[in-house]
Amino acid sequence: MQGYQLTFFTQQDRHHGNLPLGEWLLQEARRLGLSGATLIAAAQGFGHDGKMHSARFFELADQPIMVMMALSTADIERLFQRLRDEEVDVFYVKVPIEFGMTADE
Repeated sequence: MQGYQLTFFTQQDRHHGNLPLGEWLLQEARRLGLSGATLIAAAQGFGHDGKMHSARFFELADQPIMVMMALSTADIERLFQRLRDEEVDVFYVKVPIEFGMTADE
């Protein structure tokens, strides 16, 4: 199947409503019936401002987070509409991919 790998980049202390943004993205993907999403906590990274973000021993608030999905064009459109409706501002990378299950080949 042809589609896109969509990866959102945020950090643990960013929230939407009462949830961390990464968790909110996972829940919205599930609510929209998307085929799956993975939240990945990173050890360290930096953003457009050049500031280092990292998971420290006593404090995880600044920990970089990625939420990754493999989606069809229609699923991407539904998810982005939801992000617009909720006024979510988050950096993403969208890359064309081929995806499927090995048993389907």
